[in-house]
Amino acid sequence: DGEWVEREEDWLKEDMDFLDQLKRKKETESDEGKKNEDGEEKINIDEGDNVDSNKTSQSKHDKVQTTSKKQVANRHLQINTSNNKNRTNTPSSSHPPPKLEPFNPDLPSNSTTTTTTPDDITTLQPNPSDLPTETFVILSSSPSPQGPRNSIRLEGHRRFNRGLFIIDLRHMPAGCGTWPAFWLTDEANWPVNGEIDIVEGVNYQDTAKTALHSTKECRMDDVPEGSKTGSWDTAVGIPDKKTGIPDMTFRYAQDCFVYDPHQWLNQGCVATDLKLEGRSLGVPLNGNGGGVYALEWDPINGHIRTWVFSPHGRVPKNLRDAMRTATEVDEEKRVAPDTNLWGLPYGHFPIGDGTNCPADHFRNMRLVINLAFCGSVSGNRYFMDCPKQFKKFKTCNEWVASDPDELKEAYWKIRGVYVYERAWEKQWYS
Repeated sequence: DGEWVEREEDWLKEDMDFLDQLKRKKETESDEGKKNEDGEEKINIDEGDNVDSNKTSQSKHDKVQTTSKKQVANRHLQINTSNNKNRTNTPSSSHPPPKLEPFNPDLPSNSTTTTTTPDDITTLQPNPSDLPTETFVILSSSPSPQGPRNSIRLEGHRRFNRGLFIIDLRHMPAGCGTWPAFWLTDEANWPVNGEIDIVEGVNYQDTAKTALHSTKECRMDDVPEGSKTGSWDTAVGIPDKKTGIPDMTFRYAQDCFVYDPHQWLNQGCVATDLKLEGRSLGVPLNGNGGGVYALEWDPINGHIRTWVFSPHGRVPKNLRDAMRTATEVDEEKRVAPDTNLWGLPYGHFPIGDGTNCPADHFRNMRLVINLAFCGSVSGNRYFMDCPKQFKKFKTCNEWVASDPDELKEAYWKIRGVYVYERAWEKQWYS
């Protein structure tokens, strides 16, 4: 266990190193971009700034996206090759990978043996005789003689106004035409009571995002510097309501208001993952054996924060132990999750007193796990996200109705969903 404790203490340092890399890269890019080839000044875009120059903002946006991928490529256990088609497990020399042990939430910590290879590489292996049988919840949809696949939806009964919400996945729906989500909502009073999308994917999207949707006066332009490792989704090309002309001003999606005129309809404020960019959702996540998502909704401490860990060997020990002991009958044996031991979140949303988003924008919500097909998002993006399928099937619904083999990947395989609240808050509110 000593190795894991040391690793946990290193999470914050690892994240701060990552932020330093982003900062240095941004400063270098800023210096290089002060003058273009003609000697004219260039406009540098910082998070939260808006620029009216269509050409400049669009080219800068492309540059920001490219830079992010390069930064991430030098940062992770898997590194993108120059052609972006293959991956290697060789880490950056400046950031050696942590020593990982096989992950199994039900595996007792003493049920491992050490194996030494001829190259003197020591690894931890579970004792086969001690491996328990894992149980899962599978949510999927199959076509029937009566028609195509139906969407599926699992709704919770309990209502929440705060809490720590964790989902441990071995597989999530992925592929053209899919629209899975793990989220919090009060649909009967939407958007008055808000919506929090913990995990949501569309078609072939491969990077985790967390989105908040609300009524007016909830903006994320006051996020403390260095409080997160992620960035924000963008809102570019929004058609003018009167002229219909796309507004190419570069903006980050930091307004949670569902009808904000400068963002896409119901876009909300959307945090995006950078540390695992391209590997934290959908097909790549499934290829890594799934992962763990967590969202901390904490109005008392003034924030909503979100994490993603994949593959499972990257799950912090405290979180791993909390999931492993969650069903212990003896409460003394249960490990309480401590988000301070998990490193920085990729998403940080300030809410409550002293912020630009009153906490009562989000309340009385229940958990939902669902899988939709096509619809207003996946369906509307079908022609650009699925060009190969679009050549043969002109609508998303036609593609789904054809029962392609690809949709065999349209299922949830859930190891567990865990919801926590602080003991003192429980007593305070009860």
